[in-house]
Amino acid sequence: MQVSRRPLQAATDFQQDLHPKLREILAARSVLTDAQLQLNLADLADPATLLGLDRAVQLLLRVLNLQQRLLVIADYDADGATSCALSLLGLRAMGFKHVDYLVPNRFTYGYGLTPPIVELARVQNPAVLMTVDNGIASHAGVELANHYGIDVLITDHHLPATTLPAATAIVNPNQPGCTFASKALAGVGVVFYLLLALRKTLREQQWFVRNQVAEPNLAQLLDLVALGTVADVATLDENNRRLVKHGLHLIRVGKARPGLLAILEIAGRNPALCVANDLGYAVGPRLNAAGRLDDMSVGIECLLAADPVQARRLAQQLDGLNRDRRLIEQDMQQTALQQVADLPLLAGDNAESPQVLCLYEPSWHQGVSGIVASRLKERYHCPVIVFADAGLDEQGQPQLKGSARSINGIHIRDVLDAVATRHPGLVEKFGGHAMAAGLSLAPANFESFRQALRHEVARVAAPELFAKALWHDGPLPAECLSLDFALLLRNVQPWGQGMPEPLFQNDFMVVEQRVLAEKHLKFTLHPEGTDLKVAAIAFNVELDLLQRRAPRVRLLYKLDINDYRGEVTPQLLIEHVDFLTTD
Repeated sequence: MQVSRRPLQAATDFQQDLHPKLREILAARSVLTDAQLQLNLADLADPATLLGLDRAVQLLLRVLNLQQRLLVIADYDADGATSCALSLLGLRAMGFKHVDYLVPNRFTYGYGLTPPIVELARVQNPAVLMTVDNGIASHAGVELANHYGIDVLITDHHLPATTLPAATAIVNPNQPGCTFASKALAGVGVVFYLLLALRKTLREQQWFVRNQVAEPNLAQLLDLVALGTVADVATLDENNRRLVKHGLHLIRVGKARPGLLAILEIAGRNPALCVANDLGYAVGPRLNAAGRLDDMSVGIECLLAADPVQARRLAQQLDGLNRDRRLIEQDMQQTALQQVADLPLLAGDNAESPQVLCLYEPSWHQGVSGIVASRLKERYHCPVIVFADAGLDEQGQPQLKGSARSINGIHIRDVLDAVATRHPGLVEKFGGHAMAAGLSLAPANFESFRQALRHEVARVAAPELFAKALWHDGPLPAECLSLDFALLLRNVQPWGQGMPEPLFQNDFMVVEQRVLAEKHLKFTLHPEGTDLKVAAIAFNVELDLLQRRAPRVRLLYKLDINDYRGEVTPQLLIEHVDFLTTD
């Protein structure tokens, strides 16, 4: 592992008085002006530049004016669930009377607008099918819908293939010819922009006044946008940070959806102190558990629930599913780690890190393969694809489905595209984006695919990409080890993918050290040269570290807040610890 300090950047141009260390942290992330600091919604990227938006709005206007039936086709992850809930809440608030949703069961219908889903949707006699967080690869499904005279409106953010489906309208910032500034929008962000454009047109046409409908404040739905964006690990570029910041504000002041607040409560998180990490590591997994193990309708209904009692009941159901998911994940991860340990590359005393891992076990659960791939990616710092049995395909042939996760510098969707191009027929279907993708193939092709994948990654990836690097922001002055500075860091920006949370490096004297739950390391420390005491914790540490002792430690850590039984105190979250035995 390489540990390096972030390069110091040029001076910032903030007008207000900010702590010098905070200025340094922000500058290192190219936040240099007041506008970038304040993240006002008025400065969101212009919807008019989002290709396909006008056509999509015209289609929705027809549905509204004729009060036709619209069916939202959702995805079965957190981005899909929030996109679906946002669509229904926004459209219904603007006067749509016949809007419902259909979310495919991943184990029965697979991903996206497949022909079987179109057949299922057709029973409800919709005039329009609106996909959210999917559809850009659904050529066959769109073709069948067209055959039945059903218009298709695709809203998606995944990377398209060389050809686009023949949909009535497509809104996707990553489609060819789209000049929209933020290519990092999650599916829920695309839906939010569509609702903004529709409301603007209705306002201009005096529709709300003529029909005596209260014009909705769409900003009140940004809690859903924040949740979907963070849970989908979308890059927090400046535009996404605006959306997430204002969504977090709704949560902190208690104005979020009852279901979201209920999940936070069950997860033991204080909504008043909510940060992006809470959405990514507490709410997102519980919401995703429904789609991984059961039916994402449970998650969608939780987000739609207006009654807090109903919301809490559904949140408890999600929490139970998440506990089941954890048990399945633990078993899968243990088997996967053994498979990796048996690889020739990792055997023996001179073990090397792999360049790519491609794993399969017949007993693995299809719905949990993605999260296991994420865990292995973090552990070995390389692209990982985890396959599981997926039953029979549409032709009655056995099928494997794989979930891929990648590291910075290796665009996994492009890698899959190259493999499919160089080896026709090897991969049946694939799709995704730079950091995550999904694919399917025949079991007989697994070994051939694994070899082709290794060759392609070796061809495109520079060796230095596989060296895990930790970038820190230098030492944090002792006076900043305070609740006030921790709150300032927590609230100044949403931290996440592409906007890394500040990481500091300091030496501390050890006052007390103990082991919690046989896997966590708890410290009481004070900075050298001071009498200040501060709590620190390292979660899930290696066994040999649990047994180490030293009078001094060098930590890589994040400054966090511990909210325990109503007592709020600063706490260091340890990312890496070195025990120092000498001065």
